[in-house]
Amino acid sequence: MKAQHLSIKGFMGNTALQKRSNCFNRALILSALIAHSILMSGAQDASAQRKRTAVATNASAVAKAIRVQTEPEAAIWIDEVRRGTTDASGRLSIENVTAGRHTLRVRASGFKEKVLPLLAAQRGEIKVALVKTTDRAEILFQQAEGARERAKDDEARTAAAELYRGALKVRPLYAAARVGLARVLLDLNQYTDALDQIALARRARPVYPEASAVEGRIQRAAAFIDEAITSFRRSIREARGFQPEAHTGLALIFEERGMNEEAATEFRAAIDQLSDTEPVLYQLLGAVYEKMEKYKEAVEAYEKYLQLAPEGSLAPAVRSIIDQLRRQAAEQETPAN
Repeated sequence: MKAQHLSIKGFMGNTALQKRSNCFNRALILSALIAHSILMSGAQDASAQRKRTAVATNASAVAKAIRVQTEPEAAIWIDEVRRGTTDASGRLSIENVTAGRHTLRVRASGFKEKVLPLLAAQRGEIKVALVKTTDRAEILFQQAEGARERAKDDEARTAAAELYRGALKVRPLYAAARVGLARVLLDLNQYTDALDQIALARRARPVYPEASAVEGRIQRAAAFIDEAITSFRRSIREARGFQPEAHTGLALIFEERGMNEEAATEFRAAIDQLSDTEPVLYQLLGAVYEKMEKYKEAVEAYEKYLQLAPEGSLAPAVRSIIDQLRRQAAEQETPAN
């Protein structure tokens, strides 16, 4: 967990949370850190981003399930949301794929990354054949991505940064490698160097939603909050609305500023776009509703978190307060005598 990158000001300072137990306060901080880590997961190839169709955000849209068959231990993205890794036999089952067209991206170490359309009528097994790559820059980039995701300390992060730099020596205009390097430098608190990498990435690819989102995260970490908001909003515009990393970043800023209505709106947008792959966002949304004294909505959000992550690290803390919130919700709905 990368606590050094998250300002917890505003999470501890609100009145509603101060009334809770120290245990829940600690859990809320932890949840914020986990949510912030969402913003760091997986470098995205923005060239594959596509606008969600209207039916994808329609509550009445019928979800489907697919099963990807490809190389073992391949990372799978749908609409730039990482949905998991294939097993030893190269299979990954994915539930809750909304109706409509999507983009499927598959990356396996030593193979050329593949991006292909996922048509509205497609369901069941989808076979994705990958081709071995001899592209030195791509191989180093894949190694860097894996090293960054596994890194637990600054020594490992520094090693990942060197792999990204190796890829960039081979291919200086490798925009995705620039963004990956920027993420590592952010982890290392090297904000100026990280922003330099984002500028180079945007020079190579002027419209780059992921780069704008990471830029916002760096600026937020460096306490340039207004600039961070500008970058997050640019990211969302560039992605035509579909950018959960930027929506989450805006939500965290708005909550810190006490702009709870706006924070709830952004958390809901990120939840919709992430297709329930990050349960902790429901916990964060519940905390925002609690501050707003929308107890019924808070209970619904917390219950959704428990449904998706019954054994999650925050589950005990959520369960400890949910009954009280139900009582408060009932009191709100009971007319005063």
